[in-house]
Amino acid sequence: MRIHLTSVYVDDQAAAERFYTEVLGFVKKHDVPVGEQDRWLTVVSPDDPDGAELLLEPARHPAALAYREALVRDGIPLAQFAVDDVRAEHARLSGLGVRFTQEPVDAGPVTMAVLDDTCGNLIQLATLPG
Repeated sequence: MRIHLTSVYVDDQAAAERFYTEVLGFVKKHDVPVGEQDRWLTVVSPDDPDGAELLLEPARHPAALAYREALVRDGIPLAQFAVDDVRAEHARLSGLGVRFTQEPVDAGPVTMAVLDDTCGNLIQLATLPG
């Protein structure tokens, strides 16, 4: 068993596409119209184009809205992305205007930081041991 697809609920798919590709550096994998205004829009790591996909899913469902608002209010990241060097990624993204809610911090063998994805979510970046 392996992870194939997971979702991040977003306020605006076009804005999310720009942020996740142009800022974070993911690559668009699928972009299929669904209904009149939505898309099946997924991104992947450029280092693993056949790996797990991240669905940038519209957040119109009331449960999704309440869930995201509660997580942000409590400072809890919705997802975690692994990076080679959190401090270097923090510097790069800060230079692009990304707002961090948690600066890089060492927690034992892991270094973490938390950013605002501009689409209604907090995302944790982590450098993992190994």
